[in-house]
Parts: sequence; structure tokens; C-alpha cells
Amino acid sequence: MGLYFGVDVGGTQIKFGHFSKEGILLEKWIADTDLTEAGNRIIPQVAEEIRDFCKRKKIDSTEISGIGMGIPGPVDKNGYVKKSVNLHWYDFNPVEILRQEFPGVTVEAGNDANVAALGEYYAGGGKKYSSMMLITLGTGVGGGIILNGNVLLGANGIAGEIGHITVDPGESDACNCGNHGCLDQFASANGLVRIANRLTKERKTESPLQNIKNFTAKEICGLAGQGDKLCIKCLEICMGNLGHAMAEFTHAFDPEAFVIGGGVSRSSELILPIIQKAYSEKLHLIEKGADIVIAQLGNDAGITGACLQVLHK
Repeated sequence: MGLYFGVDVGGTQIKFGHFSKEGILLEKWIADTDLTEAGNRIIPQVAEEIRDFCKRKKIDSTEISGIGMGIPGPVDKNGYVKKSVNLHWYDFNPVEILRQEFPGVTVEAGNDANVAALGEYYAGGGKKYSSMMLITLGTGVGGGIILNGNVLLGANGIAGEIGHITVDPGESDACNCGNHGCLDQFASANGLVRIANRLTKERKTESPLQNIKNFTAKEICGLAGQGDKLCIKCLEICMGNLGHAMAEFTHAFDPEAFVIGGGVSRSSELILPIIQKAYSEKLHLIEKGADIVIAQLGNDAGITGACLQVLHK
């Protein structure tokens, strides 16, 4: 009958999805990532989880046709991972190892943001477009580019890494990548907290945020929604930088749509008008630019896109 699995490998959890040959998600589950033995247990763990699923469902594992994986870090077209810090992988090919676990099964792997973009392209917010860029606003800022159904990898597998383009060269704080003024320092959840902390210390505007210890991006967005001026200014700075960066990407490869996902995107009614305004400010060669829409698949984007790597191979 042909069994297909999508696997989203994270440093804390691994998400699994069982899919039909049409790419429809049938069942999903999560396991804690086994980081022992310097990450060498992860791929055997993936294999064990899939075999255990087959046993529970009384399905012969020889019926597995394809397994796709999303990996945090650059992944080349052969599945080779130069470095994945979260998984403790260095000069490692998870595809080769998983193929040894399942001989004859089609196995593919890609960067986690790229496979999430593939999921949104075929089954989510980008499905009516021929080209799109997914931008994820979570702990960091990630991105994946799809052109005519294909993931754009680039020469080194870092195409779409919008989080580490410079949007404020005068920024004094260093990004965790070593650069100064990266978009990641503004538009991520951590970036919102960083800028809000800076604004509260300036004390130019009173805000309930000043009385909250260790506040979060969710609290910033919540207060902005209630009209808090400091939090609104924080969003204007952070999402304004995102809009400007998106305009640069439009000038670079001109996608039909930007699809915004990640936890911060849940405040779409607050952030989209700011992003759209800043985006339009920096477009000078065209009148409208790309559509800006919200992602639809949520946490299932990674497993969906991982599986679609195999189905569209």
C-alpha cells in the first residue's frame, strides 16, 4: 500500500507524521530527542519510532516507501550535514544512516525551514502561488524559498537565511552568529524581548511591562493589542525591520508571496499592517510587490514538507 513518513528532527523533540501517498497527514506523534552519544542515537531512534508505529498498527515495515526528514542546519542535496549544533552533528550524513536502517526505501533530508516552506507551498498558505518565501518568527528568524515547486538551496545550503542579513549596521549588541544588527536580533521572539527591554530601560514611556519580570514576546504582543505605547513602538521597530528586509528579498528574487509563520505570527492582526507598511516603503521599482499572508499548517509544516520531499522526488 505504500507508507510515507515525515520527520521533523529538533534538538528537544522529534515530530513524526504518517502520510498517505497523496500527502495527507493521517497520524502524528512526538518523541523526546535522544542526544546521547554526541547525537549518534538520533537516527536509530527515528528508525525505532517508525518501526514501533508499524508494530502498533500491525503493518509490515517492508511496506514503507519513503521517509523524509527536516534537519536544523544547512543540508546539501545528498543529505550531508556539515554542522547541526542543536543535534551535535558534524560532517554527518543522516540520510545514509537511515537508508541502512531501511534498505530500498526512498530517504530524503533538507533544512527544517526549507521543508516547512515546502509544506506551506503545497498544502498551506503558499499553495496558490508558484513562488514564495516562508519566514518563521520563533525563537529565531528562519526562512525557506520555493521557486516553481523546488527548494532553493544555494551553493552552500543557506539560501533563505533571512535571519542573518543586516538590517541595522549601527546595532551595538552582537548576534549569536557574531554579526551586529541581524534581523534575528529584532523580529524573533527573543528580538522583541531584547528591544522591549531596551525601551523599558529608557523610561521615555510608562508601561505595565516595566513591572513584569522576565516578560515574553507573547506579553509584549498582548499589551500592544491593548494599546500600550511602548509595546506598540517595540513592534514597529522589530516588524518594521522585517518589512524592510522582505523588500530586499523582493528585489533579489521577486517571489509572489511571503508566508509568515512561527509563534510571533499568532499576533497577525498587529504585525501584518506594520510589516506591509515597511515593506511598501522600500519598494521603488514595482507598485505592489508580493502578497504577505499567514502560514496555515502551524507545527505540522515541518513533517508535511519533510514527507513531500519524498513524494515529489
